[in-house]
Amino acid sequence: MNNIKFIKLKVWSLAVLLVISIISFSCHDDFLDRLPLGEVANNEELGVGGQEAAVFGIYSLLRTTNVGSWNRHWFGSIRSDDAQKGSTTGDSAANGTAFNDFEYIATNGLSTQWWNSHYEVIFACNEVINNIEESGVTDEGSLINDAEARVVRALMYFELRRDYGEVPIITVTIDVPSDAFAPKSSIADIDKFIEDDLLIAEKNLPQTWASFPGRSTSGFAKSLLAKLYLYQEQWTSAYNKSKEVIDSQSYSLDPNLVNLFEIGGNNGVESIFEIQQTITESGERFASIYFVSQGVRGTGVWNLGWGFNTPTQNLVDAFEAGDSRKANTLLESGQDDGGFGSGTLPDSPPLAQKYWNKKAYTMDSARDDFGTNANRWENIKIIRYADVILMAAEAGNESGAAPQSEVISLINLIRSRAGLPNTSASSQSTLRDAIKQERRVEFALEESRFYDLVRWGDAPSVLGGLGYQPKHALYPIPQEAIDQSGGIIVQNPDY
Repeated sequence: MNNIKFIKLKVWSLAVLLVISIISFSCHDDFLDRLPLGEVANNEELGVGGQEAAVFGIYSLLRTTNVGSWNRHWFGSIRSDDAQKGSTTGDSAANGTAFNDFEYIATNGLSTQWWNSHYEVIFACNEVINNIEESGVTDEGSLINDAEARVVRALMYFELRRDYGEVPIITVTIDVPSDAFAPKSSIADIDKFIEDDLLIAEKNLPQTWASFPGRSTSGFAKSLLAKLYLYQEQWTSAYNKSKEVIDSQSYSLDPNLVNLFEIGGNNGVESIFEIQQTITESGERFASIYFVSQGVRGTGVWNLGWGFNTPTQNLVDAFEAGDSRKANTLLESGQDDGGFGSGTLPDSPPLAQKYWNKKAYTMDSARDDFGTNANRWENIKIIRYADVILMAAEAGNESGAAPQSEVISLINLIRSRAGLPNTSASSQSTLRDAIKQERRVEFALEESRFYDLVRWGDAPSVLGGLGYQPKHALYPIPQEAIDQSGGIIVQNPDY
């Protein structure tokens, strides 16, 4: 890890900065009425504990480290059949070779950043958890602060486990550099550690936040736990935990797909957890390059970003006729932007790509309001309600815990919003295929496809022609981490 000695100082500096900043949303009255994440209303507000500032620092780190940067779509989307590197041929060509072409290397900078940033967030979480434990306080606010740190730590370990397999479990507060290193733990131990954190978090987190949209909730902890069980193929547990989220009636599908991926969808009815972004009235930006890196790469009014994570023709062809998600996922060069206000895109060429990620695109009016072409105001969606619905459908179908009629109904909830007729699937195998199809088109370009293919065992057949081999399910441990650990951390097999 870089600058281990300065991590605690950095965390607290970010926390203090976030707490004293009065963040308001310009040009959108509905957001002006919300109390933003980082401002405490009064001492009676649920969740005001002794570690409040440090917890806000954790949320800030999700955005300011590479956890909330373009590294996300390199790992989860560009490695799949849904997306390609994009941009121009020579732009970030080495990363394209490493991720798009499955020529993994342990010295890749994006991977090193991804690893270091996850552990930076983990260390900040550890400090909150350890401070509360050492103080012996058990007031409601402190227990909630502890739970917030635990659910974020669980997310970090879940993502590390998904990308690297066995990784070190670090729980101590980092006082000296050697504290940051430990041998890798088994997948079973990592999963148990994640599960333990999430079980505590779901018990102590509130179901909703009246004044703090974007903070962790019990629904987030339960949803992440359901996803962990899904990856473990503990189907009944995954189904039961997904159903707890559904039965809470805290969430619903946003009926407007355009709104879902615009500023109006930030922390909306479908949101379970998002990494927060915004621009203040004064123009100060609390945002990352996540969406900027995916914007249309052009000139003049079409200079919207860097043009990475672009759809493949394979993805374009995957949508059924009449699926409204297609128009909200794909932006095509030479075609009208579909009512977003900027008219017709230039052809390709001169644009370098035929298709662009429309989920990163924005209304022309929003660009005018914020005075910038680059999307710096849309939150990064980590888990949304549609995911929980399809997790329940998949786990119910595989376990038999849900009758087929319920599985079909869950699938049809997703299809109905997309303007599609009810599914014709009726057996376990056809329902399995239907769920796979819905997951692909529903979460296209949202960093889900690669991981789904791997856990289903479909990656060799689907991605084999692109260079994928079984070893590519996991990325090599960054060489920097191995070197700095003095050999305590060992490389993954086959690298």
